[in-house]
Amino acid sequence: MRLLIDTDTAGDDCFSILVAASQPDVKIEAVTICNGNIGFEQQIENALKTLEVAGLGGQVPVYPGCPKPLLREHVDAAYVFGPDGMSGAHFPRTQQRPVSRHAVDAMIDLIMSNPGEISLIAQAPLTNIAVAVTMEPRIASALKHLWIMGGTDNGVGNVTPAAEYNFYVDPEAAAIVFHAGFDISLVTWTLSLSSSLMDEADLAEVARMGTAKSDFFTTVNASQVQFSKDHYGHGGTVHPDALTSACALVPGIVTESADCLVQIEIASTLTRAYSSVSSAQVPKQEIADPALGKAQKANARVIKAVDAAAFRRCLKDSLR
Repeated sequence: MRLLIDTDTAGDDCFSILVAASQPDVKIEAVTICNGNIGFEQQIENALKTLEVAGLGGQVPVYPGCPKPLLREHVDAAYVFGPDGMSGAHFPRTQQRPVSRHAVDAMIDLIMSNPGEISLIAQAPLTNIAVAVTMEPRIASALKHLWIMGGTDNGVGNVTPAAEYNFYVDPEAAAIVFHAGFDISLVTWTLSLSSSLMDEADLAEVARMGTAKSDFFTTVNASQVQFSKDHYGHGGTVHPDALTSACALVPGIVTESADCLVQIEIASTLTRAYSSVSSAQVPKQEIADPALGKAQKANARVIKAVDAAAFRRCLKDSLR
C-alpha cells in the first residue's frame, strides 16, 4: 500500500506512524502536518523524530500544512501530551528538515499523479484535506481510500460531551470532507474507548522490551499515563490513532462495520462538531417527520468493532 499520513504529531500520532512503518507491504510516501495537538512547529519536529526512530529518517518527506483551522481559533491538547507533545522529552533536532512546499499542494500532486493508488490516514483535524479537496475536487475520486480518526459514534466526546477533539478543532473542515465524495472509513473515539486501551500490564510489557522504539513509546506516552491516572483512576492509555493505522493496514483487525451517513454539526455552540451517525434502529427521517425529507445516502463506512487483542499485538510488534 502506498500511504500518505496527515498528522498533528504528538503522543499516539507518533505510535500510529510506527505501526505504519512496521508493515512490510506499506510505503509511506509522505507525512503532512496539520494544526492540532500542540504548537505547529513542534508537531513538525515530532514527525521528523518519529520517522527517525522508525528507521525512515531522510526517506519520507514531511510537508507543513495549515497552521490554523479554517474559521475557528486553534485549540490544543498540550494538557494531555505535554508542551512538546512528547511528555516533555524535548528530543534533539533531527538531521532531516521539512520540505518548504505546502502540504496541500504536495497532497494534491501526489494523489492526482497516482490516481487510485494512494491511501490517506487522517489523524488530525481535517483542515489540510478540506483545503485540498476545495482546491482540487477531483482528489476525492482519485484517492484510493481515506481513513479518518475522529468523531464519536453517537457517544461521549473527549472535549465536550458532544465532540471528539479532531472534529471539534475544525468542524467546518470535517463537514467539507464528509460531503466531498471520498471513499471513507471512520474510526471513532467511541470505538477507541472500548478497543484501543493499553492497560498497565501492556505498558509494562512494552517497557521491558528495551528496544529503541519501545523506549521511545514509554517516554512519549508518559504524559498520557499521568493524565489517565489523574482523570480516570488507572495508568492505562488509549490509542485511537494507532488503532486507525492498524485498521487501515492490518487484515483482520476490523471485525464489524456499517455504511452510514455521517454529518458534522457546525452551527450550535452546545453541540459543536457533533458527528451524527445514522443508525438502522432509528426510523427513516421522512417517516418520523416528513418535513425533513429523505435522508442523504451513506457517505462513510463506520468501524463498529475490532479485534482488540490483535490490535494490541500489532502495536507491540511495531515497537520491537
